[in-house]
Amino acid sequence: MKSIAYVGLDVHKESIVVALLPEKGETPIVERKVTNDVLAIKKCFSKWSRTYDLRCCYEASGCGYTVQRWLAEIGISCDVIAPSLIPRKPGEKVKTDKKDAKKLARLLRSGDLVKVHVPTEEDESVRGLVRCRETLVKETVQSRHYILKFLAARGLTYHAGGNWTQGHWTYLRNLRLEGADKVTFRQYLSLLEYKIVQLEELDRQIEEIAMSEVYRERVGRLRCMRGIDTQTAMVMIAEVQDFSRFASPRQLMAFFGLVPGEESSGNTTRRGGITKTGNRRARRVLVEAAWHYRRAPALTQALKKRQAGQPPDVIAHAWKAQQRLHRKFWRIACRKEKCKAVTATARELAGFVWALMTGYGSARESAATA
Repeated sequence: MKSIAYVGLDVHKESIVVALLPEKGETPIVERKVTNDVLAIKKCFSKWSRTYDLRCCYEASGCGYTVQRWLAEIGISCDVIAPSLIPRKPGEKVKTDKKDAKKLARLLRSGDLVKVHVPTEEDESVRGLVRCRETLVKETVQSRHYILKFLAARGLTYHAGGNWTQGHWTYLRNLRLEGADKVTFRQYLSLLEYKIVQLEELDRQIEEIAMSEVYRERVGRLRCMRGIDTQTAMVMIAEVQDFSRFASPRQLMAFFGLVPGEESSGNTTRRGGITKTGNRRARRVLVEAAWHYRRAPALTQALKKRQAGQPPDVIAHAWKAQQRLHRKFWRIACRKEKCKAVTATARELAGFVWALMTGYGSARESAATA
């Protein structure tokens, strides 16, 4: 029977520092640098796996899940670790690749690491597309700011209504500038129009994916909730992927970073703002959706259209969410700022989403631990 060896990998774009630690002892069996290449990695780890039962790990980073998949192909277990949850000693001031690799191996052996969910390659590609849309939305907003600030610096401000309405677009296209300003403005406007066209194309592609067999049911259930349409649903599904990996709604709330921070000692309890340590993209769309619950519960034509053909229990669950979250928002908004009220509403909305996506169809069950 082969003995177990715990392997810490400090992964970089060009190379990987590897440290193999035995079941007992602090001295690594192997400590070396390997080229970050599929053939080199498979060759080294195949050789070591003949002698040891390897348990590997490395930090989640910009290198993605490629190394984990290469090792899985040759039957070696490898976890991808959440970097923010790695224990750190305040007195440690020396940080090197070798030290990091040994530290990961030691913490893996002691069971003090938290692994992240590794998506399939298809899920990762869809998540990349959804994140690309988020980037393009930011770029579009930035281009709009370029135009408004450029015109404001030349004393040109639109007063006939709101910005980016149909009337504002007509105003922009009819502007007549001279000299270099004409070229600059034309470039800014053309860039914005290009980004808008690309954003519309991305929206179309994401909607096609949302209607595919893999995503249709999950997207349809989420779209029954007020404030959640196709794009929001796809962000949540792409970032969470498997809602059932969270045993309770509170775990999903923590993943979104919506639970309050706490520093308590003895008889003193101190709670602060939300942790914001979870998935920021899913948290953002959830807070945006929560703003819709400030309005009185209602079944609008758009919502009825989204709910058409969905199971009655899902529709009933969404209606209970509307009633409860509306009361939640205004109960807090009457005493505190609306931004705090919407954050608390978003946290409870996460509970309803968890219940909806894991089969617990009761609003009472969804937020029982909120």
